[in-house]
Amino acid sequence: MKSVKGRFLKKLNFIPSISTLKQGLVSHLNSSENFSDQNLQIPPVYIQKDHKKDSLAICPEAPVSTDINVEQHTGNEAEKEIEGHPSLSDFEEKSLPGGSQAVILYTTSLRSIRKTFEDCHAIRFLLESFKVIFHERDVSLHLEFREELWRIMGGRVIPPRLFIKGRYIGGADEVTGLHEQGKLKNLLAGIPLNLSNCPCTGCGNIRFIVCSDCNGSRKVFADDQNDETYIRCPECNENGLVKCLICS
Repeated sequence: MKSVKGRFLKKLNFIPSISTLKQGLVSHLNSSENFSDQNLQIPPVYIQKDHKKDSLAICPEAPVSTDINVEQHTGNEAEKEIEGHPSLSDFEEKSLPGGSQAVILYTTSLRSIRKTFEDCHAIRFLLESFKVIFHERDVSLHLEFREELWRIMGGRVIPPRLFIKGRYIGGADEVTGLHEQGKLKNLLAGIPLNLSNCPCTGCGNIRFIVCSDCNGSRKVFADDQNDETYIRCPECNENGLVKCLICS
C-alpha cells in the first residue's frame, strides 16, 4: 500500500496546480500582449516606408514643372529672336525709280579704288547666294545712275548701296553686318527667286550692251544731205552703251 501511495503522490506532484496554471496563463498573456504590442509597433515603420515611397512617387512631378519652365524660357528666347530681327519698316524709306517692290543695288565696276570694288562684289555675291532677283545699277557705266543715287541720298555717296522695296538698307558694312547676324534673309522675304543659273544671253549679266546704232562711238550721221555731219547718238549713254532688253 505504501508503494501505491508513493506512486500516487508522485503523479500528483506532476499535475500542475491551479495557481501554476494561472501563472502560466498570465505569463502567456503577457508574452502575447508583448508580441501584439510589437506587431502594433511595426505598422508605423511600414507606414513610414510607404510614405517614403509615396513621396518618391510624387518627386517625378518636379521635372514636369521644370519642363514647363524650359518651354517658357525657350518661348521667350524665340520671341526675343523674333523681336531682334528687324523688318523693312524699321529702315528709312526712299523714293527711287522702279524700286518700290524690288531689290536695287548701286555698284561700280571701276577698279581704281580697290576697296570700293571689293565691297560691291561682296554685296553682289550675297544677293546671288540668296537666289533673289535684284537690279544692279552700275554708276560707272551709266551716269544717270550716279546722279540718281546722289539725289536719293542727298549727297555724293559711294557705292555699294542696297535698297529693298524702297527701304534703304545701307552700305557694305551695314549689309554685311545684317548677314552675319542672320537678319538679311528675313529682309529679302517675299522677293521673287532667280531660278536660272545661267548668265544673261544678251549681256552676260553686265546689264548693258554696245549701242547698235553707233557701235559705241556715240556719233551718228545727221539726216541732212551732208554725209560728213555727225550728231550725238540719241540712243546710248555717255559710254556708248544701252540697257540690255533681256535682263533690265
